[in-house]
Amino acid sequence: MSTSLPDDQRDLWDLARLFLKLGFTAFGGPAAHIAMMRKEVVEKRQWFDEESFLDLIGASNLIPGPTSTEIAFYIGLRRAGWLGLLITSTCFILPAAGMVLAFAWAYVQFGATPQAAGLLYGIKAAVVAIIVEALWKLGRKALKGRLLICVGLVVLGLYLAGINVLVLLLGGGLFVVAVRWRTLPKRLNGIPLLAILPAVAVAEPFSLLGLFLTFLKIGGVLYGGGYVLLAFLRADFVDRLGWLTDKQLLDAVAVGQFTPGPVFTTATFVGYLTGGWAGAIVATIGIFLPSLIYVSVLSPYLDQLRKRQWTSDLLDGVNVAALALMAGVGWELARSAVFDLFTGVVSFVCAVLLLRFQVNSAWLLAGAGVAGILVGVGLN
Repeated sequence: MSTSLPDDQRDLWDLARLFLKLGFTAFGGPAAHIAMMRKEVVEKRQWFDEESFLDLIGASNLIPGPTSTEIAFYIGLRRAGWLGLLITSTCFILPAAGMVLAFAWAYVQFGATPQAAGLLYGIKAAVVAIIVEALWKLGRKALKGRLLICVGLVVLGLYLAGINVLVLLLGGGLFVVAVRWRTLPKRLNGIPLLAILPAVAVAEPFSLLGLFLTFLKIGGVLYGGGYVLLAFLRADFVDRLGWLTDKQLLDAVAVGQFTPGPVFTTATFVGYLTGGWAGAIVATIGIFLPSLIYVSVLSPYLDQLRKRQWTSDLLDGVNVAALALMAGVGWELARSAVFDLFTGVVSFVCAVLLLRFQVNSAWLLAGAGVAGILVGVGLN
């Protein structure tokens, strides 16, 4: 009697094993995640050819949300249907979310100790270097021509002046479409004037529903990946709601960088800081749910949309606006993380190692954390 599994069950088991492994080992951010997935599903398993995998990348870039995570969703959906999508999303997100949750618990319990303070003293300076590296690499691809450079500079200036993040992201994309097509889309007239005014910081009382809806909104509209997430988190949780400080936000980003898997699991950390265990669960579901919906609903149509000129122009504008937002947040975080000789040296050395030698960011964060502990002990 044969004990082999049916083809559909074997596909589900293969997906579970693959994405559990990636969930525990995929360090290095979205670009590294995509490279690892390509090696697994194109070279090793031959589930996709090179052209089909590139189509997945292009389709994922057209919709909001974390690109590498959405590619994982597409792989699961196209390999094994709805069950494949469910298994892939669970196996890729839960390991990272669990590790981030453990760090969040330890942060709340021990974050005030000298050792923990020293660890974050070094790590936060390294995070600034990681943002610089991302800006350099993404900028070389996104800043294609004088129009996009000008749009990026204007968006950066408006962000620093306090203009709403979502409007800047949408406005950058629509402006590029308008200039290249020599006509403003009619929908532009429907944007309320109040939406482009600087956001007013009004602290609100915490609620789980408010936390869920905030992350649902972020997951539903965010282009540009995990680094642009910083701009949205700061605009909502620091400036608008007043539930986090800049220091807590930078610590959350550091943990999201240090752990494998999707960078969007930073939401798990923020959720735990603001709402405990329930907050962590609500925040994680909220930020990833839109991507699951987009992939499942739009999958049959994305191949056609990607070939249209106006979507290509819109994506160019959104990408350069996202890059400008990332630069603005990087500048604001650098002012709080790099403030003495040690943090300046750490940021500079990490930037050189990343840009010149392509050292894995997880090792740099670990080294910077150890150095911070040693320097902190020496100072005390």
